[in-house]
Amino acid sequence: MRIWLKDADRRPDPAPVKTDDRKAVLVGTGAWVVALVALLVVMPTAEGDNRWWLLTCAIGVGLGLLGLIYTHHRQR
Repeated sequence: MRIWLKDADRRPDPAPVKTDDRKAVLVGTGAWVVALVALLVVMPTAEGDNRWWLLTCAIGVGLGLLGLIYTHHRQR
């Protein structure tokens, strides 16, 4: 195994694969929404100061929506 190859010995780079990144962002945002709904159901019965979990899920949803807007504009 050689660590460094000459340019003449290298194989050409593969062509980039076209993907739809919006699907991945939608799945991640959907997971944050599910977690947020689950916490809203469980939180009224929870003890202690665990309200930061709700804020974390809400920020995850917000960032997911921003990511969806970004990937939509980048796709064009």
